[in-house]
Amino acid sequence: MRILITTDTFSPMINGVVTSVKNLYKELKSNGHDVKILTLSPTRKETVEGDVYYVKSIPIGVYPDAKIKFPFYNKLINEIIQWGPDVIHSQTEFSMMLVSRHIAKKLNIPQIHTYHTMYENYLDYLWGGKIISKNMSIKITKRMLNNLDGVIAATNKTKNTLLSYGVNKPTYVVPTGIELSKFQRELSAEDKQTIMKELQLNQSDRVLVYVGRIAEEKNISEILTLLPDVIKICDKVKLLIVGGGPYLTHLQDQVKKQVLEDHVIFTGMIHSDEVYKYYKMGEIFVNASTSETQGLTYLEALSSGCPVVCKYDPCLDGVIEQGDNGYSYKEKDEFVRYIHEILSNVSLRNRMCKQAVLKAKDYSSGIFASGVLDKYRSTIQANQEAKVSLVTFGNPKAHEREV
Repeated sequence: MRILITTDTFSPMINGVVTSVKNLYKELKSNGHDVKILTLSPTRKETVEGDVYYVKSIPIGVYPDAKIKFPFYNKLINEIIQWGPDVIHSQTEFSMMLVSRHIAKKLNIPQIHTYHTMYENYLDYLWGGKIISKNMSIKITKRMLNNLDGVIAATNKTKNTLLSYGVNKPTYVVPTGIELSKFQRELSAEDKQTIMKELQLNQSDRVLVYVGRIAEEKNISEILTLLPDVIKICDKVKLLIVGGGPYLTHLQDQVKKQVLEDHVIFTGMIHSDEVYKYYKMGEIFVNASTSETQGLTYLEALSSGCPVVCKYDPCLDGVIEQGDNGYSYKEKDEFVRYIHEILSNVSLRNRMCKQAVLKAKDYSSGIFASGVLDKYRSTIQANQEAKVSLVTFGNPKAHEREV
């Protein structure tokens, strides 16, 4: 099968969409499919690197790292059309979705789309939230997705949200998978000592870890607000905040105001190949976000054998199993209690570590790709049946000729 994946964001950027696309591409290729990725160039240069086609783009300043395709038609897009994909799988809702629609119409092939981002949680990035309201965002999303042949959602939470928007195209739940082996590598004693020295950690410290984008919608502020109550129970607690983002300065100021400098460590951006080491450093992965469509970092933590204590969110149903591989809290006092239970009970934590790794196996990149392939096939079949129906019933003269 010839498969075109389109996305506004790709390497060298690091985010959940990029991770998902890379994992999907790798698995599809390993299964013998011909796959190309069409994306926006991080510079204004138009290049081809293997199967990745980078088209010209310019920054538009709407939100961090936002770019737009420029010009609309070019040589690389024509090359993709000449190649002739069987299906297009778009990953973002902006420039490359429009390009995808152009190619799909030109070749009369289906386009399926993965909805990664709940935009109602990100409207403040769009011109400071002053132009696009939540209702307008819903209408735009509905109109875009109802022009496609199918939609993939990572969780029932996202699917139900799209249905509430009025999306009427076939919508499938296919959880995004991760490359399990990447997070199940052992952390060497030497690497552990190096990290401990760099972060000024002691052997007696009890380490909580957050990994991800440092943004307001991730609700890291809530973790910091709850941290003093955790420290009252265990004064050896240290919180590692791993990553970078636009809310970093605000969190650093919050740490100073709460006088938590001795208990909170900001690592800054960590190379993707090194991130597993920080999951391994943590005894518990913590997160208070409710803006996720799935939450790949939760899966990465579980795969690393790190139990999770997080704020309850429907996207985690079936992922975080209460008391088995972690806890999800609804009341703030539960957060403190759950942290204390895990840190104070060695046998509980060891059992949770084992169960975390077992649960992560359900979300391998191989299972993910298999689910997506199944949706490609059903969408292609539906598209072909629609063509036959159009010829047979939509054009009487064509029907008469066949008879």
